[in-house]
Amino acid sequence: MESYNLWLIIVALAILAVAWLPSLLKDYALSYPILFVLGGWVLYKLPLPLPDPSPLDHPELTTHLTELCVTVALTGTGLKIDRRFSWRGWRLPLRLIWLTMVVTIILFTGLAWGLGNWDFPTALLLGASLAPTDPVLAGDVQVGDPNEGQEDVVRFALTAEAGMNDGMAFPFVYLAIAAVQPTIPLAQTLTHWALFDLLYRVGLGVLAGWLTGRLLSYMIFELPQRISIKSTAYGFVALSITLISYGLTELFHGYGFLAVFIAAITVRNRERTHEYHTYMHAFSDQIERLLVALLLILFGGAIGSGLLHALTFPDAVLGLLLVFAIRPLIGWLTLARTGVRGLKRWTIASFGIRGIGSLFYIAFALQKAQFMNPERIWALTGWTVLLSVFVHGILSTPVMNRLDRRFRRPARPHE
Repeated sequence: MESYNLWLIIVALAILAVAWLPSLLKDYALSYPILFVLGGWVLYKLPLPLPDPSPLDHPELTTHLTELCVTVALTGTGLKIDRRFSWRGWRLPLRLIWLTMVVTIILFTGLAWGLGNWDFPTALLLGASLAPTDPVLAGDVQVGDPNEGQEDVVRFALTAEAGMNDGMAFPFVYLAIAAVQPTIPLAQTLTHWALFDLLYRVGLGVLAGWLTGRLLSYMIFELPQRISIKSTAYGFVALSITLISYGLTELFHGYGFLAVFIAAITVRNRERTHEYHTYMHAFSDQIERLLVALLLILFGGAIGSGLLHALTFPDAVLGLLLVFAIRPLIGWLTLARTGVRGLKRWTIASFGIRGIGSLFYIAFALQKAQFMNPERIWALTGWTVLLSVFVHGILSTPVMNRLDRRFRRPARPHE
């Protein structure tokens, strides 16, 4: 009972912090995720009866909490993008997905295999898990609320990339899981992966997201003409988008993350100036921030409880290379001939933030197959996420403010 009551107080303080910190920190080179990680680290250093935060000891809980957080974040991400989908208009995030992320996975896998002395399946898992840009912790470099007008090329590219690549990284996670099973012939493994894990799962994710988005659009914008819905219930519609699109897609073995984002984009493209979008995004954003706060407190607690004890020097170098060299350089190179230059190009290339999505992929994969050295896997993942939280959290505000000043855009409003 003492532990339960203490945790209630921590949750209440986290809720207050989520409400206040974004406004308090808007002019400082500091993001609120940094403070939550530090707060979790401090809490778990104190002699308090707190629950065990180790993802190694609670793999199923870790998987479901991170899964829920990413799913809710993807709904909010899709709802706040003003730009309609088109191949030309979305060429930047699409290139970041099919080229930047894929090359990052390949290069990091090779370095982990060679430099880090990981076995190939685990190296591939690490590459697939750490390559995607996180939709949860990238809020400071993303577009503003629906119809707010804060949708320049940098914010749009990073927001749309974060929305799509969590689903598109999944095929490589499944390839790593398949590679752990050496008894299956290589040709059979690759054929099954290409036809099922890549084509079928991705295709179903896109189709299911579009269909559920269309259905929910009808329920949102057509039914109210016959059945009155109070504005206070709009947020529950956003939650239904998340759960229906994700649950149905996963039920038929598609990629639920991709479906959730596609569904949110589909809904956003209907009645674009309707007040629904603002209410739905605000509700999903509040849920997301609460989940983020709790997860980051637990993450900081896991760091304080020894998550990084298995970190080796080569693995620490791998994390540094990914954050400071691999993603920025590959991003810069793969954005060639897109019309984006200078500071804009470097910002898009450099702010591939690692976060909750990476934690989910690792927890998910470790439940599906027996990878070698799970303690070391979590240590490298935790180190890379921690590094990204601090580096990108410190740099995001000054870099985005400099972009706004250089291109004479109004400063982004904060709640």
